[in-house]
Amino acid sequence: MKTIVIGCDNAAVGLKNVLIQHMKEKGITVEDVGCDSPEDTTFYPLIAKRVCERIIESNYTKEGVLVCGTGIGMAMTANKFKGIRAAVCHDIYSAERAKLSNNGNVLCMGERVIGHELAKKMLDEWLGLTFKDGSSTPKVQAIIDIENENFK
Repeated sequence: MKTIVIGCDNAAVGLKNVLIQHMKEKGITVEDVGCDSPEDTTFYPLIAKRVCERIIESNYTKEGVLVCGTGIGMAMTANKFKGIRAAVCHDIYSAERAKLSNNGNVLCMGERVIGHELAKKMLDEWLGLTFKDGSSTPKVQAIIDIENENFK
């Protein structure tokens, strides 16, 4: 089972804690990189950076979950890191496609957008899938090629 690195800003501490508990109940190893309270004013880009650095340091064997108010800022930041394919998902279908069509390794969600039960179901869907070579492989390779051009 993969290790999941999770982080949030102060707008999403509640959802992060729900997701951590949910994963631990399923026997998933979780690394929590913060933030830990609504009073913690660490900017979300710094939290996303922590998660992405842990994934990269693991040689991409770990995956990530990032939560903030909308998930958008976390995804924008995460996608600045080489080898990270982060997607904002707010329904089960988008979580499925993030993994199966895009080989996504970071799932981003917004506490102010979705409820906790839906977030748990989306996480389960995403964690339960594995990208397989097929019609999406050349598309993901095109993403990697563009990334390699831009990260010279």
